[in-house]
Amino acid sequence: MEEEKKIEEQKNNTEECEKLKEEYLNGWKRAKADLLNYKKEEAERIQSFAGLLEEEFISSILPVLDSFERAEKDIPEEKKEDQYCKGLLQIKKLFEDFLRTRGVEEMKAVGEKFNPGLHEAESVVEAEGFLKDTVTEVVKKGYLIRGKLLRPAKVKVAK
Repeated sequence: MEEEKKIEEQKNNTEECEKLKEEYLNGWKRAKADLLNYKKEEAERIQSFAGLLEEEFISSILPVLDSFERAEKDIPEEKKEDQYCKGLLQIKKLFEDFLRTRGVEEMKAVGEKFNPGLHEAESVVEAEGFLKDTVTEVVKKGYLIRGKLLRPAKVKVAK
């Protein structure tokens, strides 16, 4: 009788240990899954933040490209073969290549229908050969980064 009691007690202890083991193991599995999910979410947050920083940086240097483009327009035809002008234009090309490798692309606007999500109207003008609400001229180029608007194009729109 005494022995049966001990055996029964040991069975109960073994069952209780098995239950605790399962509880602890499941808790550990949940904690591990939570940690993996946290790491994944944190990596995505860091990636998103890095993307925002890159966009901010590129937005802040776009005026440099604007200056290169104005300078290129102002170079007289007879000076375009000058070594200094060629050097300036090569720097502009390197700058454009740098932006392209970062996913930046220039928006095409002339002839497109005015889109307030992509364009900023500077003025409305009379223009022959253009339909109403069509972009006739780009005053300041607009850019996309990886398909997302980086800077809207400042444009003139046909009446």
